[in-house]
Amino acid sequence: MAYVPGIALMAALVVGCSASTGTGGSAPDSKPGEATVAAAAPGKYRTLLDPCRAVAPSSLKDLLPGAAELPEDQQQKVYDGTATVTYDTDRRVGCRWKSEAPGSSHTLFVDFERVVSYDPSVSDDDRAREVYAKKEAAAGLSSDADAATSDSTKKQTLPATDPASDSTSDPASDSTSDPATESASDSASGLASHALSGPAAKGKKTDEPTDDSTDGNGHASTDGGKADDTGTGTAGSSGDSEGSDESLLPRTLDGLGDSAFLNDLLTRAGSTAKNRTVSVVFRTSNVIVTIQYTEQPTVSTVVPDSKELQERARSLAQKLVDKFSE
Repeated sequence: MAYVPGIALMAALVVGCSASTGTGGSAPDSKPGEATVAAAAPGKYRTLLDPCRAVAPSSLKDLLPGAAELPEDQQQKVYDGTATVTYDTDRRVGCRWKSEAPGSSHTLFVDFERVVSYDPSVSDDDRAREVYAKKEAAAGLSSDADAATSDSTKKQTLPATDPASDSTSDPASDSTSDPATESASDSASGLASHALSGPAAKGKKTDEPTDDSTDGNGHASTDGGKADDTGTGTAGSSGDSEGSDESLLPRTLDGLGDSAFLNDLLTRAGSTAKNRTVSVVFRTSNVIVTIQYTEQPTVSTVVPDSKELQERARSLAQKLVDKFSE
């Protein structure tokens, strides 16, 4: 009969639908006992501030004395700053300002670095802690909290070793930085030169003043180092009594972002003149901010005031922390 094929087709459809429905609603390709690894949380910051606009004009007037005395057009040019050239502005940006005054010149440099982890098991924040810890260690300082976190992250990412093996691991194999953070950590080597020689360079309190006139072997230093734009160079002789003030020595800072440290470098500019560069580096979530503030007197016998430069650099750092929190 003509209606029989239609009835057969309906019956086949009903059987097919019944077979496709499972009791647990599980996907047909799921495997029993298969573990699902959750990806680490992304960092708080997905973009970076414009560094040349991040510093308020009122702050620039304090940091760049002499600029306010210039004609309006030249003054505006100084306050606009000059953006540094970077290959990826989503990952790293910077800006530089410079002013000339009758008694000295001042240079300000800020650098924003957004750290991204390419390991799904390591969060952006944990990777940023590693990068920051390298900068801090390169400056001869150490923060127990970040150091412990960095070690913990390394243990999570390193492959398991054979307990029966008696061979020790190669120190180079402990590096877990991805290609992007490797380039970011290059500037950390420059900060190493900022650490003053002696125990104070390690961020430990000491009852004895630091003598910067000798090198690591106790020999007298014959020529001072000179810091370049990235802060690299060798530490020169302090030449003043400020080295005995422990409150002005390179040190870690509390209450500034998640972690922070300050470095202070006095170098020779030419044969006799000296300049001082104060660096403040802090981490907020997965962003690392570096501030370098330099003063170079025009008179060779004048030594820049460490306390004043440090206060200005720290004040700017706090304002940038607030800016990133907005």
